Amino acid sequence: MALFQHLRDSLHKTFPLLAAASAAAALASCTAAPGPAPSSSVPSAPASPTATPSTTTAPATASPSPDPGTRPLGWGPEQRDQDAAAAAVAEMSTEEKAGQVLLPFFKGKEVEAHAALIERLHLSGTIIMGDNVPLAPGGGMDVHGMAAINQRLAQAAGTAGRPWPAIIAVDQEGGQVARLGPPLTEWPTPMSYGAAGSVPLAKEAGRGLASELVPLGFNLDFAPDTDVTIGPSDPTIGARSMSSDPGAAASLGVAFSQGMLAAGVLPTVKHFPGHGSVTVDSHHNLPTQPASVAELSGRDWEPFKAAIAAGSPMMMTGHIEVPALEPGVPASLSGPTYTALRGLGFKGVAVTDALNMGAVTKQYPGGTAAVMALAAGADLLLMPADAGQAHAAIVQAVATGGLAPERLDEAARRVATMMVWHGRTAAGTAAPAGSAGGLSARVSASAVTMVSGPCGGALVPGAVRVAGGEPGDRVRFEAAATRAGLSLGSGPLVSLIGYGGRGAGGDIAVALDAPWPLQDSTAPVKVALYGRSDGAFDALAAVLAGKAPAPGKLPAAVGPFPAGTGCP
Repeated sequence: MALFQHLRDSLHKTFPLLAAASAAAALASCTAAPGPAPSSSVPSAPASPTATPSTTTAPATASPSPDPGTRPLGWGPEQRDQDAAAAAVAEMSTEEKAGQVLLPFFKGKEVEAHAALIERLHLSGTIIMGDNVPLAPGGGMDVHGMAAINQRLAQAAGTAGRPWPAIIAVDQEGGQVARLGPPLTEWPTPMSYGAAGSVPLAKEAGRGLASELVPLGFNLDFAPDTDVTIGPSDPTIGARSMSSDPGAAASLGVAFSQGMLAAGVLPTVKHFPGHGSVTVDSHHNLPTQPASVAELSGRDWEPFKAAIAAGSPMMMTGHIEVPALEPGVPASLSGPTYTALRGLGFKGVAVTDALNMGAVTKQYPGGTAAVMALAAGADLLLMPADAGQAHAAIVQAVATGGLAPERLDEAARRVATMMVWHGRTAAGTAAPAGSAGGLSARVSASAVTMVSGPCGGALVPGAVRVAGGEPGDRVRFEAAATRAGLSLGSGPLVSLIGYGGRGAGGDIAVALDAPWPLQDSTAPVKVALYGRSDGAFDALAAVLAGKAPAPGKLPAAVGPFPAGTGCP
C-alpha cells in the first residue's frame, strides 16, 4: 500500500485528470483478488424481412459475452519468488544487472555468435525473428532445428547459474504478425476475435496458439495486441486490433492472455498508452497522440486496465509521443508514461517496444535510448539496435551517476521475479505443430461477416471466378471453392482485397485483412474475412456456396457501415 500511495501522489502531481479516475482501480488491485473485466452480450436486431442486403447492427459499445469459467491470469509471485530474485540480483555486478534488462535480437543464422554475446553480456535471453527461423529441406520451418536453436540460446543465458529460465521470446500474434510459419497452425488476424464476439473462443485460441510454441522452447510471446483501433486512419495496428470498442478489446485481450498463460507461455499486452489511435507508423517515425489523459483513460487504456485487474505479468510500451504526458518524448522513454502505468495498478514487467524502430533510432542513437528507458521506468529493453552499445551505456550511466543504481536493481528484480515465478508455476501444455488447425478454422467460420448482401442462400450459382489479392490468395481461394463444390472459371466475380489494398469492383468484394477497403468497393456484396489461411478461405467458400451462414459482426466501422453490422 505504501507503493500505491507513492504512485498515487506522483500521479496527482503529474496529471491530476487521470488520478481521480484511476486511484480507485489501483487501490482495489492492492486490496482484493481481481477478476476479469465485466462484459455483456452482443445484441442482434431482427433482420428486416424485405431488406436486401439484410444486415443488422449492434451497438458499438457492446462487448462479447463473458466466459463463466474465466479466472484471473494469476500474476502475483509469492514472497519466495521475490526473495529468490532479490537475493540473486543482490549478488550481481552492474554488468550482470545490465544484461538482465536487455532482450536482444540477432541476424540470420548466427546462432553461435549470438550465444557468445548472451554469455559475455549476461543477457536475459533472446527474441527470435523471422530471419532466424531454420527452414526444412521441403519448405516450412524446421521444427527440430528451431527447438535446438532455442535450447542453445537458453543454455547460453543460463551459464551464470541463475535460478530462473532464460527468456526465449517470439512475436506471434497471428495474421500479419507471425514470425513462425508452417507447419505451425496459421491463424487469422486478431480482429477475427472481435468479429466472432466470443470470449471463450478467444481464450481457446490463445491456448491453442501458445501450446504449439511450448515444444519449440518459447516461454514468452509478444501478444496479444489490445490496442483499440480508430479505423482506416490507423496505419500500423489495423486488423491486429481485436476491436474499435474498448470493452470488447479488453475482455477479448484478457481471455486470449488467459489461454496463453494456461499453455505455459507468458503473454505481453501491448502497446501502452495505445497505438491504435495514432496515424503514423512508429516503425518509421514518431507518432503523436493528441488525446487528453481523460480521453485516453476512457478509450485506449480500458484494455490495459482490464489486463492489470486480471493480473497481466507483462506490458509493452509503444513509441508514441503523448503531449498530455510528456511532449516530444516517445512514451517508451517517458517517465510520466511509466508513472501512469504503475498508477493504474500494474506490478509486472514493463517492456519497451523494439528499440531498433525508426521512432527511436532517428532521435536517440547509440545506447541513449536504453538508458533513457531504464531511467524512465522500463524494466526490460527489447531489441536495442546494438546490444553491446546499450549494455555499455547502461554500465557507464550507473558509474557516472546518469542512472540510479537502485533503478537498475529494481528493473533486474522485476524481470528475475517474473521468470522465477514462471519457472516455478508454468505447466506447459505442449501440442504438435499444426494441431490447432481445426480451431483456427472455427475462429474464421465464426468471424466471417456479411457487410452488404443477403444473409441466406447461395451467393454464387455453383460456379465462381476470382481476381485480386496475391497469387497465393487466389490459389487458396480456388482450392477452398473446389472443396465447397464450386466450379471455377465462370459465374460471379469475387474480388479479393489484401493488406493495404483498395476498394474493388466485381460482384463480391472480400476484404482479407482489415475491412476498411470495403468502404470504397462498388461490389453489391461485401464480405469481411479477416484472414487468408486455408481455414479462412474454407469459411468464405462455405458462405458463397450457401452451406454456412456468415455469423460475424463488424468490430469497427467501415465507411457507412457501423460497428456491429452483420447478419442476425
